[in-house]
Amino acid sequence: MPVDPTLFDDLEWRGLIAHSTDRDSLRAALGEGSVRFYVGFDPTAASLHMGHLVQVLTARRLQQAGHTPYALVGGATGMIGDPRDSGERTLNSSETVRDWVDRVRGQIEPFLSFEGTNAATMVNNLDWTGGLSTIDFLRDVGKHFPVNRMLARDTVRRRLESGISYTEFSYVLLQSWDYLNLFRDHGVTLQFGGSDQWGNLTAGAELIRRADGGQVHAFATPLLTKADGTKYGKTEGGALWLDPEMLSPYAFHQFWLNVEDEKIGELLRVFTFLSREEIEALEARHAEKPFLREAQKTLADVVTTLVHGQEETEQAKAAAGALFGGGDLAALSPATLAAALREAGTTRIERGEGWPSIGDLLVATGLVSSRSEARRTVAEGGAYLNNARVDDVEAPIGEADLLGGSWLVLRRGKKRFAGVEVG
Repeated sequence: MPVDPTLFDDLEWRGLIAHSTDRDSLRAALGEGSVRFYVGFDPTAASLHMGHLVQVLTARRLQQAGHTPYALVGGATGMIGDPRDSGERTLNSSETVRDWVDRVRGQIEPFLSFEGTNAATMVNNLDWTGGLSTIDFLRDVGKHFPVNRMLARDTVRRRLESGISYTEFSYVLLQSWDYLNLFRDHGVTLQFGGSDQWGNLTAGAELIRRADGGQVHAFATPLLTKADGTKYGKTEGGALWLDPEMLSPYAFHQFWLNVEDEKIGELLRVFTFLSREEIEALEARHAEKPFLREAQKTLADVVTTLVHGQEETEQAKAAAGALFGGGDLAALSPATLAAALREAGTTRIERGEGWPSIGDLLVATGLVSSRSEARRTVAEGGAYLNNARVDDVEAPIGEADLLGGSWLVLRRGKKRFAGVEVG
């Protein structure tokens, strides 16, 4: 397929090029013909997260523009892990890494096309590293790496005083070896990754120059931060995982729905495939009426649909509406209802302990601080059970009130709600 000559400009407009090798050369390469490129993912957890999603979507952009992706899941590098700013990584067993390789591959594959003239290819660096002897590795790869340059790398330099193992210190050699192999065997001439990988990206390009005399390209996407400079990618429960079993689609949707006004334009550019005209028009409407949160709603819907599909997006939206009194709680799937309530915080009661009254549950869930406050809230018409107003603080709940067989939703006023799980 023909390549899109405007790709480089679009990547720059979206803020996706934080660093690059020769800019003019890279622009020319992306505009002249289909470039074979690769991006790597180490299986250091059972799921990819928000930071990885930047790379996955960037790969999709390049493929849609006519370029040919090689998605590398590191069965070898995943056994070691790139050096962190502090502390050694836990070395996972080979069985764990193999399982995570399969999981990560499964998360990447839906975003790329494996058919057509620029079909994607999945690769695993264990295939060319697993059988490599130490002597051959040192002779063929290690000889091209001056130790003084390796010591000057930011991550290594920060770790020198606290200590860094030779295992993590040598990671850059392994990632560079990946680039050299893909260059030799598949004609790959572009690698990209996050800006924290810039040292590894340039080291790979330099290894290809030293070992084979080849000229290749690299670029790094920016590290995304909140308005206060702290990293994105965390929710109340931890990382913003893509696996729905590790982070529910409801919680995923809520994360994007609540991003800061100051960052909405940046995130729309990075995480959506909306056009420049669409995004700029959306930003203009948001600037005029930010209280409508149209931009956040669009971002949440688009990204959740990309990752989890349209049905899960609609369920997440329906759950949010129903929990705040604007929809039918009984229409939600049990899984969506449970995920949403667990995000809000839940109280558990057991069936064998007898059914409590509405007042008891209002206190137990923390929606009120005392029985007297519960009575006052009910008397003022501010207490709800499953979105129905409660008029008797002593009314007991029962099996007939349960949603999905085991849930109750209590709400005080318009905005405060809590879940009760009945075991």
